[in-house]
Amino acid sequence: MGPLAGLKVLELGQLIAGPFAAKTLADFGAEVIKIEPPGTGDPLRQWRLLHDGTSVWWQVQSRNKKSVALDLRVPEARDIVRRLADECDVLVENFKPGVMEGWGLGPDELARTNPGLIVLRISGYGQTGPYRDRPGFGVVAEAMGGLRHLTGEPGRVPVRVGVSIGDTLASLHGVIGILMALHHRHATGLGQVVDVALYEAVFNCMESLLPEYSAFGAVREAAGSALPGIAPSNAYACTDGWVLVAGNGDSIFTRLMAAIGRRDLGDDPSLVGNPARVARVTEIDAAIGAWTAARTVADVLDALHAAQVPAGRLYTARDIADDPHYRARGMLERLVSADGLALDVPGIVPKLGRTPGGITRRAPTLGEDTEAVLREVGVTDEQLAALRARGAL
Repeated sequence: MGPLAGLKVLELGQLIAGPFAAKTLADFGAEVIKIEPPGTGDPLRQWRLLHDGTSVWWQVQSRNKKSVALDLRVPEARDIVRRLADECDVLVENFKPGVMEGWGLGPDELARTNPGLIVLRISGYGQTGPYRDRPGFGVVAEAMGGLRHLTGEPGRVPVRVGVSIGDTLASLHGVIGILMALHHRHATGLGQVVDVALYEAVFNCMESLLPEYSAFGAVREAAGSALPGIAPSNAYACTDGWVLVAGNGDSIFTRLMAAIGRRDLGDDPSLVGNPARVARVTEIDAAIGAWTAARTVADVLDALHAAQVPAGRLYTARDIADDPHYRARGMLERLVSADGLALDVPGIVPKLGRTPGGITRRAPTLGEDTEAVLREVGVTDEQLAALRARGAL
């Protein structure tokens, strides 16, 4: 029983932003009912690598959820959604603004019969403002939020982070909003709309980007693997790969320089303090790079760990799967999909001491729970048959 046991969530989203938020709630005990279009389902079912026709990503994104297949283009299906929303605490959607209202499922209408309903709305640009009607994906939000300009090597084309970070950042902000809205509802009994824009979620994580420009007119630029304004902190080549070394901090820097045989730098009073090291970062990086270039990744890490200097290898999926710390922390969990595939999936984050989350249910097949869920809200066998005849199921 997770901390959100008893919380009932209706998920109308698809792909990443909405479903990742609902997945996070489900991991901690919420009952999540996912609405999918019959026949095709959530497009994520077909994204990236498939096993027996279903994405292995789906097994992560939709664990702990129930699947109900409803065609929201059919009025009778929308009536079912209203009945479900009346029974739920939270509704999650990530459609373009106005779509829910066009279906007669906008928050104001749903609040008439369920004033305690909390509605998470994730969209590219938010529910208001001059850009609200533009289509928005996470990749565009990463650009508009300021992240893409900083990625990659200086002077080269900005690159994607490697995952859909804009979507997941929006999801996590959405979960935070839901939990705050639940706290408010506990005091007042009233729900509210949680409006999350993808670009704003990215922008919220951009550290000092804006105040530096406001105060100094400074426009932060791409810096490759370095951490601008912090020294030393970079990736360094070894004989068989790369290591990340974070030697910033006076005492850490001294230990790092001793470990690489450069006590002259470690004891140099003119290198005390981060601003002083930033001014000579090229010299410091060259010293570290010369030392790592003659050693293997394993030897470098052994030496730096012994010196209590933060450092690490660049993990691949294979490194993660083989790492004992991941397993010790419960971050590699095994589940079996509906088609019989035994699969390692990411564990639960964060770790709660008294009420930990867990994986209690594999990802559903399309419409697996339709009849059971609809019967819970009073739909009879005759009504189910009529819904099928109308193409609503």
